[in-house]
Amino acid sequence: MRTFIGIDLGSTTTKAVLLDENQDVIGRGITNSRSNYGTAARVASEEARVDGRFTLFRRALHADDPSNLRAQEFLGALERNFRLVQFLEQLDDLEETCIGQLQTARFAAVADKMREALFEVFSRLKAEAPQLYAPGAKRKSDFFRDIAGSRFHVYAEEVAKESNVPHEILLNAYDKSIIEVENRPPSGDLSDKFRRAMARVIEHDAHITDGTRDLTTMIENTLGIELEETYLVGTGYGRVTLPFSKEHIRSEILCHGLGAHMMYPKTRTVLDIGGQDTKGIQIDEHGIVENFQMNDRCAAGCGRYLGYIADEMNMGLHELGPLAMQSNKPARINSTCTVFAGAELRDRLSLGEKREDILAGLHRAIILRAISIISRSGGVTDEFTFTGGVAKNEAAVRELRKLLKENYGDVTININPDSIYTGALGASEFARRAVVS
Repeated sequence: MRTFIGIDLGSTTTKAVLLDENQDVIGRGITNSRSNYGTAARVASEEARVDGRFTLFRRALHADDPSNLRAQEFLGALERNFRLVQFLEQLDDLEETCIGQLQTARFAAVADKMREALFEVFSRLKAEAPQLYAPGAKRKSDFFRDIAGSRFHVYAEEVAKESNVPHEILLNAYDKSIIEVENRPPSGDLSDKFRRAMARVIEHDAHITDGTRDLTTMIENTLGIELEETYLVGTGYGRVTLPFSKEHIRSEILCHGLGAHMMYPKTRTVLDIGGQDTKGIQIDEHGIVENFQMNDRCAAGCGRYLGYIADEMNMGLHELGPLAMQSNKPARINSTCTVFAGAELRDRLSLGEKREDILAGLHRAIILRAISIISRSGGVTDEFTFTGGVAKNEAAVRELRKLLKENYGDVTININPDSIYTGALGASEFARRAVVS
């Protein structure tokens, strides 16, 4: 089966989309962007292939049929166990790397005690791992670093007290090791991982697997379908760092314009707010870019800015929008300068302003800046499509709807749940056209 892959190397996340010859999205993958963009591209591509396999499984088992509850439950259990297999493999890698840190001279005096302590920490991490992937389990993140890091810190503190080893040394071993592990894409054969996951389902979920021989047979048959990577196109903030030839690289503007057109063919104006920049794009009925504007090199009003605010307020990035939505009196923010954001935030809090009001004002300031960029690109023409990671922020979406209504009247506003993949989608279509058209 011929597939075409588009990779969008953003400043905060790297996304990949796997497309087939009929322009159908087979799989999507996302990972944290790293200083090593080559690794990020490989990890995101691997995740897209994993997602692609599940797409083929759903097709083979007719799991998209709402009445086929048996197949849906089976595939749900298979995916949970596949993610568990992946997580345990990376934990093993992280443990081995942490222990490897003990070979250095600085750890010589405490190496034996440290080895025992690390063994205990990882034993506890592995013991609780199945609970993280149990039905209904909620995780704040699906990225390995986030899950492993938060739980490692909890157990390291416990074990340090019990074993009388310095807590900071355990954390130091982790900090040095996680970078290495994170910069190694998961190894091993995907088909083998799926088979191991299926074995876990059969072993641990008897109520699901009773009479599922036909389902497991179809899974095996589907694993025999080769996903041939026919052509690849890269785009995004980090595209120039990849060893791609010029014909395998497209600009972010072109890819976001085409990706938005593929999602919503009537789109004429596109706003993309990513981690590092904001883009206002005008496209024609074919998805071809007619005009565009971008912010300057300053990251004010982008995802990085929101991340900085989240850090200042000791909150998760995903918590900013819901808190801002609680505001009834948004603060008036005159600047979205990242350099001064921390100081202004602390000043406002010290004067007694509510956190939700400050955040609501910040979101409005960000969208005002974006509307200014759109106006310079040619204004808003129906239909309007909002893409990028900030499109998932409900407070940003609320302010956008208000400001578009105030300035441009009734405009159809498209926000796709998978809008973060828009650039990668456009890149995958450029890859497809390079071969099929």
